[in-house]
Amino acid sequence: MAHTIDPKRAALLTIDLQNDFLHPEGAYGRAGQTAEAISALPARIKPVVDALRAKGGTYISAQFTLVPGPNDEPLIAPHLKELRPFLGKGDFAPGKFGHNLVDALAPADYTVEKVAYSALYQTRLEYILRALDIDTLIIGGIVTNGGVASTVRDAHLRNLHTILLSDGCAAFKQEVHDATLISLGSICPNVTCAEMLETMT
Repeated sequence: MAHTIDPKRAALLTIDLQNDFLHPEGAYGRAGQTAEAISALPARIKPVVDALRAKGGTYISAQFTLVPGPNDEPLIAPHLKELRPFLGKGDFAPGKFGHNLVDALAPADYTVEKVAYSALYQTRLEYILRALDIDTLIIGGIVTNGGVASTVRDAHLRNLHTILLSDGCAAFKQEVHDATLISLGSICPNVTCAEMLETMT
């Protein structure tokens, strides 16, 4: 059940809620790649973060990263470069404004740099979870069918109890978001931010 968690062994994990995705001056904002549903997420998730922390829980931010190389040219996967040709030098680079967690949620208790969809793929997230004895992940962020879905499925494979915030994640198209929630419903409970908040107040 989604409502029977030990907050001290739980972490709220947000996926990719960073300036390059959400801020008007970030990489996606400059390219006109925005969605109202995505922009609304930080304010909706923040009360859940605050409530979980008040009960002894943890907030972890997973942030998409383009690894910079010589002359600051980023390593960009071919499929991503084709999908998002506007990405270039300085975008999603560690330490840069665009890579940072949005102000409304900053700072996280722990930050994980990720280079692929899943926050569990070749990152330090599993180390953090083990070190803190966390067995439950409450997940939100963007995009529902990408980083969120991949992380939920990877967490399921690792026997982590996973709860998806149904209105704490979003995609660029509502129909894609809705279809993904139905798909993920077979492996984890979907609850609203308000419902999650009720369990911790």
